[in-house]
Amino acid sequence: MPHPVPEPAEERPWLAAYPAGVPADIDPNEYDSLAELLDDAFDRYGSRTAFSFMGQDFSYASIERLSGRLAAYLQSLGLQKGERVAVMLPNIIQYPIAAAAVMRAGLVLVNVNPLYTVRELQHQLQDAGAKAIVVLENFADTLQQCIGETAVEHVVLASVGDLLGVLRGPLVNWVLRHRSKAVPAYALPGAVRFNEALRRGFNLPLLTPALGHADLALLQYTGGTTGISKGAMLTHGNVIANALQSEAWNKPAVLSIPEGEQVTSVCALPLYHIFGFTVGMMMSMRNGGKAVLIPNPRDLDATLKELRRHRVHTFPAVNTLFNALLHHPKFDTVDWRHLRISGGGGTAVQQVVAQQWLARTGCAICEGYGLSEASPSVTCNPVTSQAFTGTIGLPMSSTWVRCVDDDGRPVPTGEPGEIAIKGPQLMAGYWQRPEETAAVMTADGYFRTGDIGVMDERGYFRIVDRKKDMVLVSGFNVYPNEVEDVIGHLSGVRECAVVGVPDEATGEAIKLVIVKKDEALDEAAVRAHAKNHLTGYKRPKFIEFRSELPKNTVGKILRRELR
Repeated sequence: MPHPVPEPAEERPWLAAYPAGVPADIDPNEYDSLAELLDDAFDRYGSRTAFSFMGQDFSYASIERLSGRLAAYLQSLGLQKGERVAVMLPNIIQYPIAAAAVMRAGLVLVNVNPLYTVRELQHQLQDAGAKAIVVLENFADTLQQCIGETAVEHVVLASVGDLLGVLRGPLVNWVLRHRSKAVPAYALPGAVRFNEALRRGFNLPLLTPALGHADLALLQYTGGTTGISKGAMLTHGNVIANALQSEAWNKPAVLSIPEGEQVTSVCALPLYHIFGFTVGMMMSMRNGGKAVLIPNPRDLDATLKELRRHRVHTFPAVNTLFNALLHHPKFDTVDWRHLRISGGGGTAVQQVVAQQWLARTGCAICEGYGLSEASPSVTCNPVTSQAFTGTIGLPMSSTWVRCVDDDGRPVPTGEPGEIAIKGPQLMAGYWQRPEETAAVMTADGYFRTGDIGVMDERGYFRIVDRKKDMVLVSGFNVYPNEVEDVIGHLSGVRECAVVGVPDEATGEAIKLVIVKKDEALDEAAVRAHAKNHLTGYKRPKFIEFRSELPKNTVGKILRRELR
């Protein structure tokens, strides 16, 4: 998909509202590839801590060494430049090692949510045509049930304790397997253990393929503007640009950190989510920062215990996590005085949460906006903000944003229209779906997001509605079509519809309305079916049975009336 360079005449009124030091544009040509960005970080920051995981620090030099071994092992399997490798890991130390290995080997990273059901995993692996997968043993049983229907030939099997030392590592694994029962039984003949893959790659040469901005780096799966999960093709140039855009945007706050103090960020956002990947891993490594890996942010006790060990400077998170932490009795045991950036994204930040966070930490939440198709960041409030604005902020450096009508023409300032974006971070298109790619692009190269927004005279944007029916649950997209399709397979369901409803904890929650075909069908049966086929955040929180659904004259279900 071409990226037309915006004409100089295209106005950017938001530039006047930029904080001092934030450039109008960034130079995305600083690196040819993400592999080059990583190599530069390894060279410059070798002795620094890159990641902290379960109380153990891992230096940039160790990430270089381990990812190099794994990259060489992947190449030894016969995987060629551009072939896809899935990584199905939570925020454990093996994730940055595996992701770096895939990129350094010239392969394409396919990020996979570890909590996927068999149906969801099978679709993504089939669609991506992944030849190999790195998976945590806790989720190996899910892979086992669908691997025969995919192109996957090679499995690297990780355990949480792999790299935690000869004494602690086996103990952690024993507790998870036997005491916590967190590793269901599985059978994956031929799978190679993570540490064994590292051993095999030890004496193998790592070939450095030629990579450029146009080469594919990631397939980041998203519902896009419909309910069918599809891969946003993010190139090396896309992610480099967004990492540099985020760095430029954060600069005014980062400059307030004492000289010589390593920037430390909380990595509670999943690294398999593009926000966590670009900001939590790539931008942090580019700047020689330390990322504190939080494998399960829902375990608030463990999260706060880990944060007490660090002098935290940046904390990107969703509203749900900010709110949950504020209400935890041990919140004030963390020293928040060094916090400089609290980035809110994924879903709308509630004003009351923002006010309480500022009062308790002294650091305002800067809400932003992004999407997988944009690597992901598009707009953000200035990091110098001292109050909650209720907007999604200003377009970031080198980003053009406008509100358009149904024909793709810009609407006047202050008038609502569909938010459309253009910039170097915008995807190359949807994987193997040229028609769907064309459908979301305007004639002059803007991507139509499906969100309805308004721009004020200063260039601040505010979302006012959603053109599409997507529901946003704790920052994750849920598409009604997918949930309806799954529930529709229940024999007792005549028809059903899904809508989002406001929820204090998650922003929005899934409400499912069913018309029965079999009166014996009950809520328990529906919930059991949903649990078997849908990831947790896609499952309905509310279930209602009705005699009929509201429809228009041609029989289309009116979700707006249900809402």
